[in-house]
Amino acid sequence: MRLEILGVEGMPEINAGDDLAGLIAEAADLADGDVVVVTQKIVSKAEGAMVAVDPDDPQSHKPVVEQESVRVLRRRGHLIISETKHGFVCANAGVDRSNVDADQAALLPDDPDRSARRIRDGIRAKAGVEVSVIVSDTFGRPWRRGVADVAIGSAGVRPILDLRGTEDTTGRELQVTEVAIVDELAAAAELVMGKAENIPVAVIRGIDPTWLGPGSIQADLIRSPAEDLFR
Repeated sequence: MRLEILGVEGMPEINAGDDLAGLIAEAADLADGDVVVVTQKIVSKAEGAMVAVDPDDPQSHKPVVEQESVRVLRRRGHLIISETKHGFVCANAGVDRSNVDADQAALLPDDPDRSARRIRDGIRAKAGVEVSVIVSDTFGRPWRRGVADVAIGSAGVRPILDLRGTEDTTGRELQVTEVAIVDELAAAAELVMGKAENIPVAVIRGIDPTWLGPGSIQADLIRSPAEDLFR
């Protein structure tokens, strides 16, 4: 298998109410089977998921973090690790002040899976191609330093590649292996988007067609409390 990951340049500054799918269709050379990875930040901007904060107070977004959290797991200094209404466990409930105006903070989209479906449907209508869409965001990882992009919403690509029941190279049957394929694609796309290059969209071409299909991040990828060994 050979994958191509293409950063989409030329995207304008996104504002509330913009036709994000139309702008992506104009800027990207898309083909059937492509996976379009879109950063959470521009989805939140287009959907108006922004709040006003004090540009002179770097902690003025903390009350917003409290409002966006359904449960706070840990606090250390100004850092809050909390659970969002989506079921995501992340820093500051996903409230982010990077790559936005100094007097604004971005919230997570209300329903990232729905956001992905809207973008996919809009691209189909505008460009006449059948693509899949991943909405990505940057999360930290417990017990590991650094951050990586993960999928917070998806449409048209299966969140989990279930390999249970298949055989490894030695012929042993795999018992527990489930690959979070959407997270791997989101992380791969971030390599060409970066954090400061103003490339908020990437196209991944050449994925295995068996990875495509229905699914939901919230329904398929979020671990249920009964399976959670750490909370």
